[in-house]
Amino acid sequence: MLKKEKEDLINNLKKKKYIKSKIVTDAFLKVPREKFVPKNIIKKAYFDSPLRIGNNQTISAPHMVAIMCEELDLKLGQKVLEIGTGSGYHAAIVSKIVGSNGKIFSIERHKNLADKARDNLKKAGIKNIEVWLGDGSEGLKKYQPYDRIYVTCAAPDIPKPLIEQLKNPGILLIPVGNNFCELKKIEKKNEKISTKNLGGCAFVPLIGKYGHSI
Repeated sequence: MLKKEKEDLINNLKKKKYIKSKIVTDAFLKVPREKFVPKNIIKKAYFDSPLRIGNNQTISAPHMVAIMCEELDLKLGQKVLEIGTGSGYHAAIVSKIVGSNGKIFSIERHKNLADKARDNLKKAGIKNIEVWLGDGSEGLKKYQPYDRIYVTCAAPDIPKPLIEQLKNPGILLIPVGNNFCELKKIEKKNEKISTKNLGGCAFVPLIGKYGHSI
């Protein structure tokens, strides 16, 4: 139904260098974003903008999903932790990159969004994602360490548990700040931590023990 809109979006993201690799291109082609947005705004599914999904939360703009996927340097078979499931779209893209032997654990603090994300993922035929209800700022110790961790909401600082749960070597992407923030790339290598600023961005706040207070 929205094949042309999807192709136009992907071509635009490639033109602007948000999508740089074939593996990310293929993931965007395989995931139907229209299955991850509310029915009343399906016509906007391939707009390059955030869209409201309820509970004052949004599905990230496609260009931000592309930036994060490229910067994470995802590989087949990796274990990934996502903080902030939302509608499940971002995790769905990641799932196509890490492949059927890879695994994504995603944490969402709103039960209705977690339930809806599970339903969206099921309808999209995606089976290598587990959605957990909880405080994402504390990570998910049960399945640590993770090859990659990424956060889809803005933290006041980098939560210590996420650094601890990151594999060595590993990559963590997290927006730090308030409504307007810096996307930070943290790399753990040889037990050393390096941080790189990737530029300004806008995300809803990370709420929790190591996040912003409600």
